Amino acid sequence: MTDHSKKLIIESVREDGSKLRPSDWIERLSANMAEFGKDHRLHYSNKVRPKVIDGEKCLCIDSRLQSENPEAFEFILGFARSNQLRTREA
Repeated sequence: MTDHSKKLIIESVREDGSKLRPSDWIERLSANMAEFGKDHRLHYSNKVRPKVIDGEKCLCIDSRLQSENPEAFEFILGFARSNQLRTREA
């Protein structure tokens, strides 16, 4: 993975400033793309992972997901749109 990949950040805050419930939605979406390693622990994908930015939980999406798994990318974007979540590029 290169540091030059663009990232889409989906915040846990709606456009109106309210928080999305349940609060673990980020972990749930991230877990769908995660895999269990040889250590029997869940490892998040480099393309979809939870991240804390400025004290807020966010979902960080690598732009490469769009070409590598367009269905997953569209599902996540649809989820963000339907819940009116704040998004930005990083």
